[in-house]
Amino acid sequence: MEDVNATQALSLKKIAKLTDIKGKKVLVVGLGRTGVSLCHFLLKYGALVTISDHKSKAELAHYIEDIEKLDLKVELGGHTPKTFLDNDVIIMSPGISPHLKIFDYAKNNGVEVTGEFEFIAQFLKEPTIAVTGTNGKTTTIALINEMLQKSGVKVWVGGNYGAPVSEYFLQGEKADVVLLEVSSFMLEHVMNFSPSNVVFTNLAENHLDRHKSMEEYVNAKRRLFLNTNPQTISILNADDHAVLELATDLSVQRGAIYYFSRKPSLEPQIMEIFGAVQLQNEIKVRTGVDDTHVYSIRKVKMKGVHAIENIMAAILATTRMGATKEGVQKTIDSFTGLEHRLEYVRKVGGVEFYNDSKATNVHSVMRALKAFDENIVLIMGGKDTGLNYAPLREEVRRKVKSLIVVGEAKERINRDLGDFSETFLIGTFEEAVHMAYSKSRIGDRVLLSPGASSFDIFDDYRERGNSFKKIVLGLK
Repeated sequence: MEDVNATQALSLKKIAKLTDIKGKKVLVVGLGRTGVSLCHFLLKYGALVTISDHKSKAELAHYIEDIEKLDLKVELGGHTPKTFLDNDVIIMSPGISPHLKIFDYAKNNGVEVTGEFEFIAQFLKEPTIAVTGTNGKTTTIALINEMLQKSGVKVWVGGNYGAPVSEYFLQGEKADVVLLEVSSFMLEHVMNFSPSNVVFTNLAENHLDRHKSMEEYVNAKRRLFLNTNPQTISILNADDHAVLELATDLSVQRGAIYYFSRKPSLEPQIMEIFGAVQLQNEIKVRTGVDDTHVYSIRKVKMKGVHAIENIMAAILATTRMGATKEGVQKTIDSFTGLEHRLEYVRKVGGVEFYNDSKATNVHSVMRALKAFDENIVLIMGGKDTGLNYAPLREEVRRKVKSLIVVGEAKERINRDLGDFSETFLIGTFEEAVHMAYSKSRIGDRVLLSPGASSFDIFDDYRERGNSFKKIVLGLK
């Protein structure tokens, strides 16, 4: 892991308490939902705020409405050096790349630059669960939240899923547990964040359009372990080799490590230490010398073997956070999954349609394909971020009858997978859905699992998934 710059670490102490914000000149870079919330937070505690975004006023009209009555300065259509130097602290929204040269210029001139998550998280005093990984983060977050809520624990959920963390301080109500989904973008700037429990679901190639290499992506994720201590519980997927390698890091070993696995063969090792393992229709959990429980998974409603991984991770994450066995079991039995994640839409003419719009990388498409036996008509495509789709070849060859590709990444996907299934390159998203239906037969499944982000056509995966559902609901 890269060294933390000592000078910058010392500089962070300039605003270590909420009362220290008053009178500080703060530049917020990135006028999105997070940027707007951060401005409200900073103004509430007395900062002198400027917000800067390279987009035009017309492009940001929706967010301009949210800040036009606030007492702050606004710079749109580009970033100027003068603005960046005329502040005590510069805070980047997660969507802003840290590789912009103007950030180096500011740091070289003595201005502190940090990320929104690192800045806000330093003020959290409540027990915190942080969930990261390439896939499964949001479902695991939802499971943890429900397990705790059903156990009578007051939870606040935010971060990459839910509200920006600054909104926790704006609402004014204290939670028993703060539950955060943290992305690699949020972790790039982490230096002091120290959660009580860390969950690492899995690790695979992703976001290579933002991170310069897989190594840089992994290093961003590893920063979640920078400040582990003897009280920290790190919850790791024992079936994921890349995640297991993290356990060799000395920073991870400073606290307790709980493992979870779907492999019954690992039961002796996991029960010797602490963790959870799937044994046919049960999950066996050991979280203490005299603390072993068994949970039934016969009533699980979510599709895919990865659903069991998410459940095990959630069970372990609620350890020491007040979850009851009854609350955990009720959640396992009743949880139906989240929208846009292998979401069943409807059956038309004997064909089932599934919306997996959240699948924005190769690893997530693989998980979706493994949820079904065969007879899949697969819709893929979106923004081309340089991913390698070759690992999907065998699964596509065995299960996919027809592959429909659309969007900016369609040529790359066709080059990697086109020889392994009947493949069609389509011009528009709506045409792709109709083509998928025309190529399906009774008993088939049409699966939208794009393996790419949505930003070439849609604002986000939600808009893409909702568009898919709207088209499917209109089929006759």
